[in-house]
Amino acid sequence: MLALLSVPLFSLLTAGDVFGALPADDVSAIFVSLAGGAVALGLIAVLGTPVALFLARNGAVVAEGLVLVPMLMPTLAIGILLAAFYGPAAPVGAAFARFGVLLTNTPAAFVLAALYAALPTYIVAARAAFVEVPRELEDVARTLRQSPRQVFWRVTLPLARRGLAAALSLAWVRAMGEFGIVLIIAYYPQGLPVRLWVDVQDEGIAAVFPLLAVFLVVALPLPLWLGLRTRRV
Repeated sequence: MLALLSVPLFSLLTAGDVFGALPADDVSAIFVSLAGGAVALGLIAVLGTPVALFLARNGAVVAEGLVLVPMLMPTLAIGILLAAFYGPAAPVGAAFARFGVLLTNTPAAFVLAALYAALPTYIVAARAAFVEVPRELEDVARTLRQSPRQVFWRVTLPLARRGLAAALSLAWVRAMGEFGIVLIIAYYPQGLPVRLWVDVQDEGIAAVFPLLAVFLVVALPLPLWLGLRTRRV
């Protein structure tokens, strides 16, 4: 089984030249993914953390279902539904367009796609991190006249920080690797997944190994390190 799981890594090291030069379009795709993914990750942390804390403390079934549904839906289906909702012909998309914000085939659309791809993953993982925080310690802080905000910043957040870091790293991988949603609503500007797909279609698998190597270097080291560190702790 371990040999089976190591096949992708073995293929990366043996099946192609990972040190070839990158064309200008490939370099542009790297910057698009890094910039768009970073913006999406910031929004995910701000928007997803309160939701994760709410779910951890209240266990609302309807809210949990709304978080899980996007994780269970095929990403191409999500992309089509988002295009129908945020497209220029849709009321919401037209309303944003009146303010100069186009949510299809723009950098904003790339951030939107990454947000929908990664936010549910972050909420689920962050919820698990908050559940692990002992409620007794929060209760003790309240008896010491700490406000709910102080309890969160001084007790809950520090105790959950490792789990939240792991949740953010998983969200980063999802944002970087999302293909289905991006293909539908943010084909331009091309990020790494779409650019890899275009290069495979145009030049074949052997030609994309340099960009593929950069893709994996961008996406994998942080979550891999955090995952191993969390296991040790």
